[in-house]
Amino acid sequence: MDKLHIVKVGGNIIENKKNIQNFLLDFAKLRGYKILVHGGGKEASKISQKIGVPFQIINGRRITDAANLDIITMVYAGKINKNIVGQLQAIQCNALGLSGADGNSILAKKRSPKPIDFGFVGDVTKVNISFFKILIDQGITPVCCAISHDGDGQLLNTNADTIAASLAGSMAAEFEVTLSYCFEKNGVLENIEDESSLITKINLKTYKSMIKKGLIHSGMIPKIENCFNALRKGVNQVRIGSPKIINEAVQYTKIEL
Repeated sequence: MDKLHIVKVGGNIIENKKNIQNFLLDFAKLRGYKILVHGGGKEASKISQKIGVPFQIINGRRITDAANLDIITMVYAGKINKNIVGQLQAIQCNALGLSGADGNSILAKKRSPKPIDFGFVGDVTKVNISFFKILIDQGITPVCCAISHDGDGQLLNTNADTIAASLAGSMAAEFEVTLSYCFEKNGVLENIEDESSLITKINLKTYKSMIKKGLIHSGMIPKIENCFNALRKGVNQVRIGSPKIINEAVQYTKIEL
């Protein structure tokens, strides 16, 4: 079975010009099949503040009304996605930027308004495996943003971590998949201010214990839940860490069932 790397990049890596350039250089060096998934929530928040559109985030998830959907579509599928694709082309990594609507690549359904009405937020229902296989077989690296669609013309905001996990879980039927979540920290930390407090391994049992102790909270909870979901669908390896984890022997957090 061929190997496939699915890498999600977010946090301050995207916000910092030098950091994203260094990450993309490393990503381009990854051998074999690869797919990149990116977030962009901080940039979307900056634009919202600049133009005076209020926004709200609950449990690490953005409430997405019509005005905020317009902003994230412009920022995710436009500004960030095309800048990443342009930079990859400059280093001879042939890439194609995608939202979920492009090539019918990622279908989703609008989330129920109960118990919290998140607005135009979608939960993934189907990944177009054959479409992604066609691209990577042709040597094209898909670059996916956090926008899905419902098949009836409605774009939906879907968490980038979820996009990555859904892609990984779906592609696991065809490939030996490694899913990497890259951000500015070395991995999951016991003390967010102390990089040396890295937790090198988390399984379901330790995860539940850490939540009770308050060691894992806010946005890290849905990220790790996505990791477990990917593993349940047959993903070979899931890791959380700095961008260097994709091709260097550095420490990170390994997620296991």
